[in-house]
Amino acid sequence: MLGLAVLAPEFPATLRSRLGLPPQAQSTALAQAPGATAEAGHKDGDGHGHGHGPEASAGSIRMGEDQITGAQIEVAEAGPGAIIRRVSLPGIIAANADHLARVPARIAGIVTGLHKRLGDEVTAGEVLAEIESAEIATVKGNYLAALRTTELVRVTFEREQRLWQRRISAEQDFLKARTDWQEAQIRLDLARQKLAALGLGPAEVEALPRQPIEALRRQAVRAPISGRVTARPIVLGAAVSAEAEVYTVADLATIWVELAVPPSDLAFVKQGMSVRIRGEGETRGEGRIVFLSPMLDPETRSARAVVEVPNPAGEFRPGGFATADVATAEQPVEVLVPHGAVQQIAGESVVFVRSPDGFEKREVVLGRGDAEGVEVVFGLDPGERYAAVNTFVLKAELGKAEAEHSH
Repeated sequence: MLGLAVLAPEFPATLRSRLGLPPQAQSTALAQAPGATAEAGHKDGDGHGHGHGPEASAGSIRMGEDQITGAQIEVAEAGPGAIIRRVSLPGIIAANADHLARVPARIAGIVTGLHKRLGDEVTAGEVLAEIESAEIATVKGNYLAALRTTELVRVTFEREQRLWQRRISAEQDFLKARTDWQEAQIRLDLARQKLAALGLGPAEVEALPRQPIEALRRQAVRAPISGRVTARPIVLGAAVSAEAEVYTVADLATIWVELAVPPSDLAFVKQGMSVRIRGEGETRGEGRIVFLSPMLDPETRSARAVVEVPNPAGEFRPGGFATADVATAEQPVEVLVPHGAVQQIAGESVVFVRSPDGFEKREVVLGRGDAEGVEVVFGLDPGERYAAVNTFVLKAELGKAEAEHSH
């Protein structure tokens, strides 16, 4: 049984699964193939090995297991796979609109406190800023007045109710007291709703009667969602209106990639499809199309598509460019090998098949291919073992041997 050498970073993980390769990326021990030797060199009479480099001749390369491991040559078993047709579409990375919040002041006033800076992590309900406002003082004062009035009217109603039940007072006095109490409750509810509209939660409203007078003119601006502060367009001491944006908070655990799909590709792109995303640099990810516009943009003549991509490490940054690879069709093939397994020698496509002593050069006929692999139509049978990674080492050894023989 033949084992695998150290994985080369350029060998794609997706193609690894299609070729049946193990997922680990660390060095593994090499099992020995039938008839193969594990010695890197020959032994002398006392059984000690004399190490030397690979030997190549007539299309064969002699290599021991230690040499294969040292050269990081990975061996795979030829087998079936799928040629995937992909459409590449340009896109722009944006924050997920479902997890983006622009935090308004909600009330006109003066900014007296800014508690978060750009890039800070915040949790839902956390205080971001404080605003002093005469308007909020009036609204809070109206609520407290309504609260006290309701309490007084309630006491009056309960007294009139007891007197009427004892037939001491007239029914008309009882009915008037009850009406006054109900009206007071309505005014109290309206005052509470105004406070809620300005961003005060139930706990803050309940705590108002216990607050000092000077605290009534201050209003806390709270984060509606958890995330990071991505914008703070105000400064301390600034006068703001109720609609003014104080902060922007974004949860970037997922991001959107907005694509422009030309009409020629609309037949292949569908909502719900899986998409590979290539960002700037080495950023990679995979997402799903969550929206595909049924209408074309009149200026670009393309349809807008939105891909939602997990971004737990924050590698994708909104505002950057990205390319989306959409798999539109799959065609099964009997033998699929990675592009790195094929070398060009003297104008011929060759692969290096594992032999008991090392590798043998094998001319092959190639068929269809995609970005990761290519079909072998002739020259390599299913089940045969071949060098899949770092085959340039074998090509170099073969070229070196041929150069020596030419002299």
